Amino acid sequence: MKNLEKILTLFIGIGAVAGAVMMWMDPIGTTWGGEPLLEMLRAKMPWPDVFFKNFIPSGFALLAVNGITQLAAAILLFKNHRLAQHVVLACGIILMLWIMLEWWVWGFNALSNIYFILGLAEVIAAAVGLKKEARGVL
Repeated sequence: MKNLEKILTLFIGIGAVAGAVMMWMDPIGTTWGGEPLLEMLRAKMPWPDVFFKNFIPSGFALLAVNGITQLAAAILLFKNHRLAQHVVLACGIILMLWIMLEWWVWGFNALSNIYFILGLAEVIAAAVGLKKEARGVL
């Protein structure tokens, strides 16, 4: 299970970093089709004139919430740190909450659905790992 968790945390973390960089490089989303998404964010989220003039703040949020946390979880897994499973569990829950927010703003879509499943896989894998640790199997 730890190998699966390592793959998931690295994939999600690197993807979040790449997504944040993409948002910073094209803050309006012209090249990657984000313009309609930005309008939907402005319509649903509070303080649209402060936080949703462009995707720059969203890029920082993505990096902080899903990029850094997932990469930190990966590091802990590679170091076999005693808190690694707890951090992976938290990252999976955070990712699923993030995706629920996306569903509320944009509705269901393939990419969000896939990331929700990846978050759920993290939660399940971490729960199994924590159960094994509690029984002294690891």
